Amino acid sequence: MSQTEVLNNSAQYIKGVGPARFKILNRLGIHTVRDLLYYLPRRYEDRRNFTPIGRLEVGNYATVKGEIIKLNLWRSKRGLSIFKTAVGDESGALEAIWFNQPFMKRYFKVGQEIILYAKVEKHRQVQMNSPEYEFVTGKDSSLHMGRIVPIYPLTTNINQRYLRTIISRAVESFCSYIPDALPYVLRKKLELLPLTLALRSIHFPQDVTARASAYKRLVFDEFFLFQLLLALKKSHRAKQAQGIVHNMGGKLVENFQKALPFKLTPSQEKVIKEIENDMRASGPMNRLLQGDVGSGKTIVAAYSLVLSVQSGFQAAVMAPTEILAEQHYLTLSKLLLPLNINVGLLIGSMALKTKQETLKDLKSGVLDIIIGTHALLEENIQLKRLGLVVVDEQHKFGVIQRSLLRKKGEIPDYLVMTATPIPRTLAMTIYGDLDISTIKELPKGRLPISTFGVKNEAIKDVYKFIREEVASGRQVYIVYPLINKSQTLKLKAASEMYNKLKQEQFLSLRLGLLHGQMASGEKEKIMRSFKQHKIDILVSTTVIEVGIDIPNASVMVVEHAERFGLSQLHQLRGRIGRGPHPSYCILVSDPKTEKAKLRIEAMLATSDGFRLAEQDLDIRGPGRFFGPAQHGAPELKIGNVIRDMELMELARGEAFSLVRSDPNLRAPEHALIRQKLRERFGSENIGLLSV
Repeated sequence: MSQTEVLNNSAQYIKGVGPARFKILNRLGIHTVRDLLYYLPRRYEDRRNFTPIGRLEVGNYATVKGEIIKLNLWRSKRGLSIFKTAVGDESGALEAIWFNQPFMKRYFKVGQEIILYAKVEKHRQVQMNSPEYEFVTGKDSSLHMGRIVPIYPLTTNINQRYLRTIISRAVESFCSYIPDALPYVLRKKLELLPLTLALRSIHFPQDVTARASAYKRLVFDEFFLFQLLLALKKSHRAKQAQGIVHNMGGKLVENFQKALPFKLTPSQEKVIKEIENDMRASGPMNRLLQGDVGSGKTIVAAYSLVLSVQSGFQAAVMAPTEILAEQHYLTLSKLLLPLNINVGLLIGSMALKTKQETLKDLKSGVLDIIIGTHALLEENIQLKRLGLVVVDEQHKFGVIQRSLLRKKGEIPDYLVMTATPIPRTLAMTIYGDLDISTIKELPKGRLPISTFGVKNEAIKDVYKFIREEVASGRQVYIVYPLINKSQTLKLKAASEMYNKLKQEQFLSLRLGLLHGQMASGEKEKIMRSFKQHKIDILVSTTVIEVGIDIPNASVMVVEHAERFGLSQLHQLRGRIGRGPHPSYCILVSDPKTEKAKLRIEAMLATSDGFRLAEQDLDIRGPGRFFGPAQHGAPELKIGNVIRDMELMELARGEAFSLVRSDPNLRAPEHALIRQKLRERFGSENIGLLSV
């Protein structure tokens, strides 16, 4: 049996597992021997020395070992089940409390030795709320005591002791079957542990240094394979047939520049130069254009569209929503129609006759630029000569969707736009195969937005402020997290509050309602009314997060702001401050969790989208960057792109260097790397490696 076959064997046949427990392990994502070996601890407890109970410090997390002195189970006046146990050692005693888990009393016995881990709190006496626990038995071996002990993520009906035992068996029996793909020369150069030793040490480290060395090796492996995939993609594109060489010296671009009613910012000018260099080169452009809300990305994109038309090509702009597509259509038509550039719109809700005429003009070449949603991807849509693809908010589309649009031309240039600022570390991960341009400063004249945080009970003061702003001629957004009231979540909803506000708070004002379940035509009608100032207050969900530009809107109120992500809150705030009036973002919230508090604090502290993006990544963790739509994109399971940024950069440098020296990884010492790439990223990426 080969190494791969052994590692792919079911974990069910490891001693102590069996069919019933195997089903429980499946809930943890453990199916094979390999899964067990790579099921890594989430933290460690140093059980060489426990903290004496008498020396515990309130506010700190601690691990204690003691004896159960007393047990108590009762029901509170509110019907809450409370299980409490007193645990003591030679230095003192503490209370351990669990809520709504009455069954726990069956497992605890007075006189039993127990290990507890949690944050230390103090009310009437020192206590731990819902601590992790593990009983100490006479059978305790060196695996569970007297060492640095791994603590794993659990699920119901499984405990640390059991999981630790079977992982130990897997490590002892099968660790040596894991092939080490990194060549010895590279391991020696970077001072990386052999893989077998790294896996042993990550589970059962001898000391803190051994654990750190093991972590470094495993994270490097993960980052290295990922960056190899990006390097191969970039290399693969560079070897494709020659792209379009666009004409830089025409009157059309010159006339476009002259017609602009404002001066470009230094960042915009710099990015335009980068795009020009790409579009005049023989290879296809693959560039990401990122910039904060209102930084002027659309003008830069318009410049690239004009370049394409000047060279005799058509261009396509794809947006994730009809509202955003319509916004781009209106903005670009205003800019480009005076230059005799024909701009068309293609969205799903269009009348059939209009759509057929648009398709005819697109195929014949009458239309120079087409703007649309995923409707652009339909098979019957043909362009005469596609030279440039612009994708707005790329992360809203899947990999396959984006590639379908590019295939409507031979090898068109490709420009991605995003208004969600991306930290450098994350950009290296998500868009590592693209060249990146950044617009940092906002255009002159943009007034800063004042941001305030208020509690739910102060909402009447907020309503009073709204009435004052509307009386001054301004317009207001009020955003809610839900469309309709939920039976399980005690949150205000847009539909319910629209009626309530209309009848109770703003009787004399004009209100509109906008949400994602409305028909496209109805949404367009509401937005047009708001833009024409026929609506004073727009009650909405996050459907307004992108694509709406109302210079007269000066107030953004977000209710239950703690329910929104930091990126969403920043995008919502960016809907205001687009005119000559002072603007105010009011976050109404009652954050209960630490992460929610951090998000609100971050919004109040800065309006810099790039700083907020870093903080958002720090608060949420890297998680699944690509989302379910990003088919074929991996999840980083071990490394953290913030904490391990230096390792990511190191891995990137080595990966790109390797692909430059051995573009198809054909050298004998790279055979295992090829194999690992295929195992990790699947058949859809095999084509990157020429056989």
